[in-house]
Amino acid sequence: MSIKEHQLHIYNSLTRQKEKFVPQVDGYVGMYVCGPTVYNNVHLGNCRTFISFDVIYRYLLYLGYKVRYLRNITDVGHLLDDGEDRMSKGARLDNLEPMEVAQKYTLGFHDIMRVFNTLPPSIEPRATGHILEQIEMVQQILDNGYAYVKNGSVYFDTLKFAEQTGEYGKLSGRVIDDLIAESRDNLKNQDEKNHPSDFAIWMKASDEHIMKWNSPWSLGFPGWHLECSAMSTKYLGQHFDIHGGGNDLKFPHHENEIAQNLGACHTHPATYWLHTNMLLMNGKKMSKSDGNTISPDELFSGESIHVSKGYSPMIVRFFMLQSHYRSTNDLTDEALLAAEKGFKRLMEANKTLQQLATNNNATSPLDDKVNEIINAAFEDMDDDFNTPRALAKLFELVTIINSLKEGQLNINDISVSVLEKLKSAFSTIIFDIFGLKDDAESSAGPVDGLMNLIIELRQIARTNKDWPTSDKIRDTLSELNIQIKDGKEGSSWSYK
Repeated sequence: MSIKEHQLHIYNSLTRQKEKFVPQVDGYVGMYVCGPTVYNNVHLGNCRTFISFDVIYRYLLYLGYKVRYLRNITDVGHLLDDGEDRMSKGARLDNLEPMEVAQKYTLGFHDIMRVFNTLPPSIEPRATGHILEQIEMVQQILDNGYAYVKNGSVYFDTLKFAEQTGEYGKLSGRVIDDLIAESRDNLKNQDEKNHPSDFAIWMKASDEHIMKWNSPWSLGFPGWHLECSAMSTKYLGQHFDIHGGGNDLKFPHHENEIAQNLGACHTHPATYWLHTNMLLMNGKKMSKSDGNTISPDELFSGESIHVSKGYSPMIVRFFMLQSHYRSTNDLTDEALLAAEKGFKRLMEANKTLQQLATNNNATSPLDDKVNEIINAAFEDMDDDFNTPRALAKLFELVTIINSLKEGQLNINDISVSVLEKLKSAFSTIIFDIFGLKDDAESSAGPVDGLMNLIIELRQIARTNKDWPTSDKIRDTLSELNIQIKDGKEGSSWSYK
């Protein structure tokens, strides 16, 4: 399909409504997504955000857009509430240099992203590699009168910016008085600020601070919000199409990004702002202090009190697709078990579909129904990337596929052209757009070999009229959600 055949609409957090997607340059998309702070292993909630934007990226590519996808690595400037840099804390805890910490956890992040089958971004810039650009942006903001210097640190003047532009708070929907207590650096250097809601865009470093650079104002380091403004501007221009991230970044991070870009460049950084919602666990926010948390590795291995078994990365990805990216997603053992069954059913249906053949060249009512469901699935994706609704349409097709296989529907009730369209659309959505992989195919060698051996042993038992052994094999496999099907041409197996 081409771009012109679609009417893509996106929910814009800035305007709080769905809007028709119209890129600045026809056929091209610039997209920036806030990446991880690499001082620790990536959080499963972050994985949900990056998987969501991977689907968005994949769908834009499917539509035919040329996409420049930027996702940054934060390796300096992201402060804790006590003012300590997260990278410095990671270095102290791991007894490593900060750049060793950054490299260690960046590689770990990339490993997890590969396991989840996410496509790499076009560019993945690091904050420490763009200090000069950040210093230049601080100077631009100062030159335009929206910042001031105090004791070697530079602060963004939120009151002046709000009074002169009326823009501050538009994304988060908050007013200045509500923002005072929520600024991330509000516990540090408050006496230096003109107003408590002002935020640092350059901070003078203390003697013991490890990561610091020379600047016109002090030996110091950039504020956390500044890197995204500087790097998105450098690689996507002063104004680009899509800016994304987790809902928790809406304030203060994204609000302050907008202020910085307007303060430096007199323009909003992005047309469309997209935010993913929270990943819950057992109905509550994930929290290490409450013990209500699980890492990706624990989820895969099953070594956690929160799950009864391990789940493959593709089952976890499939589970996440079952909720819209703007909705909360509740991770429970029961939901994962259900996702496992649904995922296997989907993969089995695709295998079945690719083997179906028909001799019918005439159109039929079944053709109309299949075309209608396929078109509806893409319409769901055009409606703010609605993966759960598109998945529901796929399972309507699964019912038809299985009915054709079992003979409940005549295979010649579907035409050659529509069957080929179904094969193409079905695999395109699940593999190219949803980014799923068939776990059984990736381990087909040993699994198929073992199952063939088991079927052979069962057949020997049946030939010898050893019915207890034959029944034992069948019943044990059934408990493992594997069913044996006996036919005229022999026995076969599949997941239930």
